[in-house]
Amino acid sequence: MRLSNKIGVIVDSFGLGVRPGLLKAKEVGADGVQLYAVEGEMEPERLDPASRRELRSYIGSLGLEISALVGDLGGHGFQDRGANPAKIQRSKRILELALELGTRVVTTHIGIVPEDRNGEVYHAMQAACEELAGYAHRNGAYFAIETGPETAAHLKSFLDTLGSKGVSVNYDPANLVMVTGDDPVQGVYTLKDYIVHTHVKDGIRLTATDPRNIYGALGYERVRGEYYKEVPLGDGSVDFPAYFAALQDIGYSGYLTIERETGDRPEQDIRRAVDYIKQFR
Repeated sequence: MRLSNKIGVIVDSFGLGVRPGLLKAKEVGADGVQLYAVEGEMEPERLDPASRRELRSYIGSLGLEISALVGDLGGHGFQDRGANPAKIQRSKRILELALELGTRVVTTHIGIVPEDRNGEVYHAMQAACEELAGYAHRNGAYFAIETGPETAAHLKSFLDTLGSKGVSVNYDPANLVMVTGDDPVQGVYTLKDYIVHTHVKDGIRLTATDPRNIYGALGYERVRGEYYKEVPLGDGSVDFPAYFAALQDIGYSGYLTIERETGDRPEQDIRRAVDYIKQFR
């Protein structure tokens, strides 16, 4: 197996800010970057057209490109019908920023998809995602749901109800391992028609628990506890050779974007992850 996928890095994982983080991404050997665009200096409202052009030019001057923006608005995703109109509009503005910066992907969390297809929360999420899917599809782009809060099969069953693939998948194998205990290799085949971006992250599930205890949910009080542990690449439960092989099998040609959300040595861990992926090239 020889990978041809480009390697990305989530700039915010370095904890340095945007410009220093971009320089660090270049230094560690990444081909591209993913940037948070919800608040702070990357918030769409803070970037006028000239600033957007300048940022895109600067990133290009480093020999980098943007693999995706992060547009996760927090809370309970799109479970609350009353809060959804404002969140949908903000999501659209983030997608517009993404397109101006040269990427067609915005990754996000939509909240845990309920098992009850007839419930209000399911229908609220479905209506919001249908609107976002249509908007993204008309613009040749994607809102990519991050895996983790539910099994791959359940997420696919939800995506299959939408009118287009404008809402697709940002595949994170570690989240499946850590939260639901789902098989991240089989999940690639389950979600093969929807995967438009991926994360490279590793982790261990410590205790099985209701995903609502980890992510929270509308009308459900999150319970604190140590249920999982994110670890440096190769130290966890994700079988990366099998995961990469599965991505090859389905013809995925997009980014493998490294994410490091914990730990006190992010740069070292990210460098290690870049070197690990390059073994497969």
